[in-house]
Amino acid sequence: MDLKSNTQCSLVTENISMDVVQKLFPIRNYDHEKLVAFTSDLKSEVFPKQTTLFHLGDKADSALYLLKGTVSLSDENGKSYELSSGSTQATFPLSSAAIQTTTAIATTDVSVLRVSQKILSPKYAPRSEFSTLAIPDELTKNHLIAGFIHHYNNEELDIPSLPDVAVKLRNAMQNDANIADIVKIIQHDPVFSAKLIGLANCPLYRGANPVKSCFEAVNRIGLNATRNLVISLSINRIFKTNLPVIKKYLDAIWKESLSISIISFVLATITKQVNPEEALLAGLISNIGSVPFLSFAANFPTSYYTEADIELALPYIKGPVGYKVLRDWGFVEEYLEIPLYADDWYQNNGETLNLTDIVVLSRLHSKIGQKNTSGLPVISSIPAASKLKNFSLSPELSLNILHEAKQQINDAMKAFSN
Repeated sequence: MDLKSNTQCSLVTENISMDVVQKLFPIRNYDHEKLVAFTSDLKSEVFPKQTTLFHLGDKADSALYLLKGTVSLSDENGKSYELSSGSTQATFPLSSAAIQTTTAIATTDVSVLRVSQKILSPKYAPRSEFSTLAIPDELTKNHLIAGFIHHYNNEELDIPSLPDVAVKLRNAMQNDANIADIVKIIQHDPVFSAKLIGLANCPLYRGANPVKSCFEAVNRIGLNATRNLVISLSINRIFKTNLPVIKKYLDAIWKESLSISIISFVLATITKQVNPEEALLAGLISNIGSVPFLSFAANFPTSYYTEADIELALPYIKGPVGYKVLRDWGFVEEYLEIPLYADDWYQNNGETLNLTDIVVLSRLHSKIGQKNTSGLPVISSIPAASKLKNFSLSPELSLNILHEAKQQINDAMKAFSN
């Protein structure tokens, strides 16, 4: 990090007050006692114009908030944009990733607040009973599973994080940002911007005329749907590894999750009891708990485990770990239940149809027509089906739903994966 400059700065270092901290995301969400401890002896740092605050590709153990002045941020494609203190975007860190994704240069004298990324990390959130692993003793004798349990219980596991653009977008919407603000955030990541345009033109949202800009895409899809789709696109990024045996699992889980999400969208659209965009996201996060375990296995000696060990462990791991991942990401309670109960045909956590019910129904639909359907219940017999209003599922109707979803699944697969 290049912070050297011979130019004198017009700003001076100041103590950071509670009022300042309470405007910053995600720090403002801490409880009062944590905020008091955090602001104790906290001071700003000042740098003169033309100082490079950090370089693209630098490793980062801290994040910077812009308190005063203006900073220019440039991405790997050479695209630059300015961020000024007092703006909505300045309430978020300039970058909170482990590797800097931009180069930041002060275009005026600036005052910044530096905070440790450990403070920002949600993995320090209190453990819940739902995130506690309960694995049979006979499985814990395996080196891979025992190692995973040790790292997980000691908060040493590398929990995936959402990309900055998804976090900033969600926080901005909580702060009542408008379409222009949302588009500006999305456009900072050209990949997300392009994929969002692609999704806006796929059968899920296609209108009379194709959209060609990020603004048109957000305007067509809507703000809430855009937020959910950007988070969904972010999830695809964490299903990655180069180890063939683990890549096979991650690819299969991603395709299954995407299929379930599209069926969830179609079911929600037909039944009109659950928001379709929320159902789409619900399907995508139903298997999210598998990712930390498989990522851990990808970095573990392959001589210590077999594919059978992975198959045996996943059913016990993906629910609690999925709950913890979503809790760390700040998802609301209704989403947290999904990884825990997505495989339970007979879950019944409420009288009205909810997102978990939709995912369970969609998962069962996704298995129709597969070679091995032994042990699967009749879809109309499970509790989730009984919550459908003025709508009854039958084998014939299920086949029609799958037929309607098939082309949408193929198109969405391309939009999410390209």
